[in-house]
Amino acid sequence: MSEVGHVVVIGGGVAGCATAYELSAAGVKVTLVEREGIGTQASGWSAGGLNPLQGIPDSLLAFAMASYRLHLATWPELERLTGQKLGGRRISMAYVAPNDAEVVPLLELRDTFEMARKDGFSAQWLEPVELEEQEPRLSPDLEGGLLTFGNAVVDSQRLTALLSEAAEQLGATILAGIVSGVQRADGRVTGVVVDDEVIPCDAVVIALGPWTGQAEPWLGCPLPVEPLKGEILRMSMPGRPLGFDVVAPGISLFARPDGQVWLASTQERRGFDKEPSESAYRHLLGNATALMPAIKDATLLQQTVCLRPVTPDDLPIVGAVPGCAGAYVATGGGTKGILLAPAMGKAIAELISQDSTSLPIDAFSPARFSTQ
Repeated sequence: MSEVGHVVVIGGGVAGCATAYELSAAGVKVTLVEREGIGTQASGWSAGGLNPLQGIPDSLLAFAMASYRLHLATWPELERLTGQKLGGRRISMAYVAPNDAEVVPLLELRDTFEMARKDGFSAQWLEPVELEEQEPRLSPDLEGGLLTFGNAVVDSQRLTALLSEAAEQLGATILAGIVSGVQRADGRVTGVVVDDEVIPCDAVVIALGPWTGQAEPWLGCPLPVEPLKGEILRMSMPGRPLGFDVVAPGISLFARPDGQVWLASTQERRGFDKEPSESAYRHLLGNATALMPAIKDATLLQQTVCLRPVTPDDLPIVGAVPGCAGAYVATGGGTKGILLAPAMGKAIAELISQDSTSLPIDAFSPARFSTQ
């Protein structure tokens, strides 16, 4: 096992907080530095959906499922350490086919869910009349749908906050400040500059989300991460709450325990623009109304925006920085950031405390960008 005296984690999003938690649980001294507040960026405004079986590249599947299992295993411990309820839960979700062309992919997805039964997943195909019986407010023009069980949802801001608080309970220090550099000597990390003062450390973890590029000159390694803007409409809809989430091409209706329905979500590359847009509002509301006409009677409560960190190959960056001993990166989860955070944090913690990890992260190494 490595002898690491002190690790500084830069970034108070879900990836940074998961890393601080896992390091603290491993008995490592940790300082987490965040400039604006825990979970105030994408981690606080995500829909919080955890779906490890759909919309994931093949090279990420095993890691995603491992992270999903870590979610379920970690939640009770977070509640125990913090004395607070997290409220994460497994849910039903209907993937619906608006036309014949969408039926075959959903039948293939049914096979994927059935193969994951050992992890509590299941799926059944519903013909149009059966789908209408389940939710009469859906469009009558649908060609059917796949009703699944096993995905999960969690309040992403609450998860991030509880990871931070649990890390503190285990001895971590949470520090508000602005990082302006990483000090190195003889090819390894020796400290982090925070508000013009140096915090000595043996290792540093960069978990800056879409702002990760600012660490490139600190570490001498390309870290191509950019923001992917996503917007969600939080709606109050009259009538009984949705009994399950509904997903169709271009739109998702996420049911919430308080009766809200979240219309999600857009994906746009607009730099660091965090302003809600009229175009996103029209896009989401139009698609949602076509899927469920009753949405026209819903009231908009809030339009939220978040900037997800994405990489050129749509894979996260998880691992040691080449040529800079003691430097690590945990970012780039994109639209699956909440799902992937526990495994990202555990992998980095194991690399630091044990020099290796059992999690499959070879494809996610920061070194892949240095050789391009």
